[in-house]
Amino acid sequence: MIKLSSWGRLSRQPHTCIALNDRSSVAGQLEQFQPGICYGMGRSYGDVCLNREGISWQTRGLDRLIEFDAETGVLVCESGALLKEIQDLMVPRGWMLPVTPGTQLITVGGAIANDVHGKNHHVHGTFGEHVQELILQRTDGQLLRCSSAENADMFRATIGGLGLTGVILQASLKLRPVGSAWLDTDTLAYQSLPEFFELSQASEADWEHTVSWIDCLSGDTPRGIFLRANHREQVPPDHKSQSSRKKSGLQMPLVPPVSLVNRLSLRPFNTAYYALNKRKEGAGIAHYQPFFYPLDAIGHWNRMYGPRGFYQYQCVVPEDNMHGAIGEMLTAIARSGQGSFLAVLKTFGKRPAAGLLSFPMPGATLALDFPNQGQKTLSLFTRLDDIVSQAGGRLYAAKDARMPADMFLRAYPALSEFTNYRDPGISSDMSRRLMGS
Repeated sequence: MIKLSSWGRLSRQPHTCIALNDRSSVAGQLEQFQPGICYGMGRSYGDVCLNREGISWQTRGLDRLIEFDAETGVLVCESGALLKEIQDLMVPRGWMLPVTPGTQLITVGGAIANDVHGKNHHVHGTFGEHVQELILQRTDGQLLRCSSAENADMFRATIGGLGLTGVILQASLKLRPVGSAWLDTDTLAYQSLPEFFELSQASEADWEHTVSWIDCLSGDTPRGIFLRANHREQVPPDHKSQSSRKKSGLQMPLVPPVSLVNRLSLRPFNTAYYALNKRKEGAGIAHYQPFFYPLDAIGHWNRMYGPRGFYQYQCVVPEDNMHGAIGEMLTAIARSGQGSFLAVLKTFGKRPAAGLLSFPMPGATLALDFPNQGQKTLSLFTRLDDIVSQAGGRLYAAKDARMPADMFLRAYPALSEFTNYRDPGISSDMSRRLMGS
């Protein structure tokens, strides 16, 4: 057995790992080794990709880019291909994935199973909206071609389906044309939640990408940095190359004995980060990689939280209640004495969900990383859960490691319909925690 963990590094659990390398042999491997769950890069934060003491189907070997139609922009690839591999190949050719999350070091299968979103939800929605077709291998031997026209119900269950409907073998993705690898950016400092919401609303009409960092320790009138960007049609005159930025070489070489995110470091870091970025206010130009994926420049950055790991808490609350709920949450976090370097606040647009269990809804989403301090951290999450539930919101399963099952059931009303499409040969720590099997 091999010990695996997810990105939060909350624990390392033994798994029997089965490498999936050839689409034609996957059916036999699934029949022989089950129940299992797919594991790509392990970049989800909680237990969605874990199956302790059980089978882990390793999908990175399914990494082939099969076919690309330069007229339609449709790319056919295997599910273990990384978003980075697609971007590195296609951006210099004038094409890009329409939606990516804050890291490109995830597999296509993981992006579909968690229906990931980016900084442009109000324009392009979620990753699942750009999947035209997928091929799904069920553990009973069925091979299903799924799209909005064929096996449409299974298609909608698989997008955002937490890997529980079968093993995605390949997908057809609709890419978007881009004129260059560069973005026109604008940086603005804000000093209250009303100011953030005004900026966000005012930016959606003219800016594709909008996001903000927020100082979760700054009290009742939280300050932050708002970023917005549009794609440039041409390479800037003083940037001759469209190639990816140079690798920074930064690494967390080891796991420190205690978390580097603590009471002594949090407030100085947040103060310095706000001051540094406030000096950068105004227009600028950025390559897409540091703008979309800033943390990818630091190898193994998750180690900085020490041997106990960390939780990410990401919620969304609906428009009608987002102002009050976000303020309550930030107040509760500040009073708890805990906090986050990496606190992100942004809004989602009014778009129909791509999958039955897709996370986004019209409203505001707040995501924060917390060092694992045991019961102290879990008690804070219980308070935050109450605020989210009372506001009619929900948590993002791809980031979750401890959500109560009753909260999941209330927040995802299509769960009862989704269970009709589950593959009985697939099970994960998350499915057992939230669904009982």
